Amino acid sequence: MSLASYVGGKWVQGAGPGVALHDATTGEMIASASSEGVDFAAALAYARAVGGANLRRLNFHERAACLKRLARYLSERKEELYALSYATGATRADAWLDIEGGIGTLFVYASKGLKELPEGQVYIDGPAEPLAKSGGFFGQHVCVPLEGAAVQINAFNFPVWGMLEKLAPAMLAGVATIVKPATATAYLAELALRLVVASGELPEGAVQLICGGIGDLFEHLTCQDMIAFTGSASTARRLRAHPRVLERAVRFTAETDSLNSCILGPDAKSGSPEFELFVREVVREMTVKAGQKCTAIRKAVVPVAQGTALLEALCAELDTVVVGDPRRDGVRMGPLASLAQRREVLAQIERLRAAGQLIRGGDTRAQLAAVDAERGAFMLPTLLYCRDGGAGGAVHEVEAFGPVCTVLTYGTPAEAIECARRGAGSLVGSVFTADESIAAQLVLGLAPFHGRVLVVNRHCGADSTGHGSPLPHLVHGGPGRAGGGEELGGIRAVLHYMQRTAVQGTPDVLTAVTGRWLRGARELDSGIHPFRQSFGALRIGDSFRSRERAVTVADIERFAAVSGDYFYAHMDEAAAHRNPLFGGRVAHGYFLIAAAAGLFVDPPLGPVLANYGIDGLRFTQPVKPGDRIKVRLTCKEKSLRVGRGYGEVRWDTEITNQDGATVAQYDVLTLVSDEGLARE
Repeated sequence: MSLASYVGGKWVQGAGPGVALHDATTGEMIASASSEGVDFAAALAYARAVGGANLRRLNFHERAACLKRLARYLSERKEELYALSYATGATRADAWLDIEGGIGTLFVYASKGLKELPEGQVYIDGPAEPLAKSGGFFGQHVCVPLEGAAVQINAFNFPVWGMLEKLAPAMLAGVATIVKPATATAYLAELALRLVVASGELPEGAVQLICGGIGDLFEHLTCQDMIAFTGSASTARRLRAHPRVLERAVRFTAETDSLNSCILGPDAKSGSPEFELFVREVVREMTVKAGQKCTAIRKAVVPVAQGTALLEALCAELDTVVVGDPRRDGVRMGPLASLAQRREVLAQIERLRAAGQLIRGGDTRAQLAAVDAERGAFMLPTLLYCRDGGAGGAVHEVEAFGPVCTVLTYGTPAEAIECARRGAGSLVGSVFTADESIAAQLVLGLAPFHGRVLVVNRHCGADSTGHGSPLPHLVHGGPGRAGGGEELGGIRAVLHYMQRTAVQGTPDVLTAVTGRWLRGARELDSGIHPFRQSFGALRIGDSFRSRERAVTVADIERFAAVSGDYFYAHMDEAAAHRNPLFGGRVAHGYFLIAAAAGLFVDPPLGPVLANYGIDGLRFTQPVKPGDRIKVRLTCKEKSLRVGRGYGEVRWDTEITNQDGATVAQYDVLTLVSDEGLARE
């Protein structure tokens, strides 16, 4: 079978014989891959002119809804992916990380898009900055989609997750994607993309696929395009230095090699829960995906006093790992992805042996009689031991991308930190300790050199997501040799594909640009109380101004009796007079909020379903008995909850006194029906 690329909205077979791809267990040829004959300039042009344009016509919530529908479609057909995933050497559990992890990432970004992004096409980055004393001139940072293509170059170890975890934030941002999977496992990425296309859930041109080499793709990049790369540091350096990338300042984010460390705290003695959790985590990270994970533990850093016990415990646990055909029940670890990958890992082990002692593992051809180790890329989990933090250096420079880990010893926490930092930048580090002060010391020491730090103890061990599990909610990336990028991280990842721009202008201009009302902008009056208007009828800027209400001593005392808040500033004139902030008795702040609600709420049954919160509440000036307050309520922002018949409305609320001075300001959050409810 010859794999096809999906470009220009159609499947295209590459010319020539292509690269032969083999089953990692049996050595049987599965497919060939070639991109010869693909017009890469046309693919980029199609992504920009068709895919990007179609995505930008949708708002954030509509794009999120596409992702959610796609995730459901793939969930219903995932068994096709599992069946083919065995050819990569993955067990069912390994494939779960790749397939369910990818689909789960789609669900997460769909949810975040609906909950954290506006129902519009402009992302507002931070508050407006006042630039004039008059209040008539502001600056506002906004983010809009780049109008190029997201070129996403993925690694061989996660052909499904690697594609979907990059596709999701790019699509949510409104940028079309061109996926280039690693050729060795491109057959699984191609199947996944065929399912994506068959779903019909993505706009035309939103995604394309290249099976084979990238040809002259880079020669046609522009400043609106972006490259997201996962793979070796050497390849990343070469691509990052491409003349076109440099000339056009093409955005480039990379996730590359990583010598990740797992540190056992000095308090975690043999037999303690933390010691046992540490052993299980190291073995799991050595054997899941046969250690072919950029986040796998490469250095197990342990107190010198626990070195012997730890080695014995690790060997005992590794002895229970069944290595073999991943299709067979009971097999915990399958082969590496290819024979070439095994040769590479064995060569790196030889380099590591120059700095440490081989404890178990290595070449498996004489040790695995139940499998064909000549045709299948099998090897045993390999454990090495290096004293004194690895003074030899190779353990801090060489990444054997397979089931390989080196145990290193340390004397003090500072030495453990230095041992981990010698990896020159890592994706993740983990700490196993029951001592919070030790945990804090280690975390703060690791943080400058790591993208993520996991702390595990007996209280969270059962809930921990694990050392090697990237999560879409959190940053996946790291400094230095780890690439310097942040591939995931919630909405942060979406912003990678957007341009941040500072817009300066009047409140009315910024309101028009952002779709969010800015204080000082024009207020609208439809003649109907805003609470009597359905979600669809409400306009940004619709306002209500209340009558005045006097605040009395009786009001203050009744509120104290109801709430139980007898704080002296409200109840004791003499004591309150001594307070430099008040100079006398003042009303409760929460009384003002309650009284304001009484001034602006329209009580009969209507479109407003519920008040579900207040954001940004600030009391800016005290209110004393005899003062008079009134309220301005303005529709600031709207967000429809798709398919639920109602939306969220944010109301800019300001309480002023008889002199026009602001005494409190905040946002009221309500749920408003999109159809309205008739009065009974």
